[in-house]
Amino acid sequence: MSDLPFGRSRRDFMRVAVTAASAASLPWLGQAQTPDGAAGATRPGASSGDAAVSAPGGTQLILLGTKGGPTPSALRAAPANVLLVDGQPYVVDCGNGVALQLTKAGIKLPAIRDIFLTHHHSDHNADLVNLVFLAWASGLNTPVHLYGPPRLERMVDDFVDMNAVDLEVRAREEGRPPFRPLIHTHEFDTPRVVLENDQVRVTATLVDHYTIKPAFAYRFETRNRTVVFSGDTRYDEDLARFAKGADVLVHEVMYLPALEKLMKTVDNAPTLLDHLLKAHTTTGQVGKVAAAAGVKTLVLSHFVPGGDPSLTDEIWAADVRKHFDGEIVVGKDLMRI
Repeated sequence: MSDLPFGRSRRDFMRVAVTAASAASLPWLGQAQTPDGAAGATRPGASSGDAAVSAPGGTQLILLGTKGGPTPSALRAAPANVLLVDGQPYVVDCGNGVALQLTKAGIKLPAIRDIFLTHHHSDHNADLVNLVFLAWASGLNTPVHLYGPPRLERMVDDFVDMNAVDLEVRAREEGRPPFRPLIHTHEFDTPRVVLENDQVRVTATLVDHYTIKPAFAYRFETRNRTVVFSGDTRYDEDLARFAKGADVLVHEVMYLPALEKLMKTVDNAPTLLDHLLKAHTTTGQVGKVAAAAGVKTLVLSHFVPGGDPSLTDEIWAADVRKHFDGEIVVGKDLMRI
């Protein structure tokens, strides 16, 4: 376990509030940039195709991977996000390929200091420790803090044991620092303030992800922006209260008609469909959560099913828009918001 106090570098967050007046001079970053950099003014109900370029600095969200589920897809990468606060990356979830996606986004892996895990499903934690390893192989020599449900410590120890030969060779022949001492784990199973420093205050709350317990949503509050990540969850009115007044809500989404069609092609369909309905949030339900929370921008991500190219942005947004009249962004990999 970490030898640092839980919520490391804890400082008086009110000191940050004093600088809020200066944030007025920074552009509000509630705009999205498509992966190819196409720009255009956003508007309420806008889809990702209407996205505009977001300004540098301040607080910026990058969707690294937007597909739900563990199976690879050429359409979307596995679930992962990064929030840049004054250029410092805070990673949320680490699906397969997160290091590659961060590199594509122009983020240097050795800059990583804090990683937050919503829950222990393989599409969210598959590359958790591997991300730290790849950062270490790229020059990381400063501590990295992992925050999330119990078993983080065991995951790190098992990874180190599994890769003992490689770690020893690279430390000896490439001059890398000892790997294991760089990783500090912070495990928790109840709602709490997870991290508070001079850049951000991070709060976790429990969400209902059926049989995966505990599962968390995270709220990031910076001097000029509040961003909430739902994690994986069924329709949850408590989550709406947790996200109240946020600038951006990144919420998982499931499109039921496509899911029912998909069930006709898979084995054990009744059990799988029951699991999905009890563990995820449909398009219409996401709209209700965003409306109840009064958020400015709703970002759809963790698409289920996420590998169907016939599902257009308009299809994903249509039922959401029936309940939520704010800005809707249909997420895509490497989109900046």
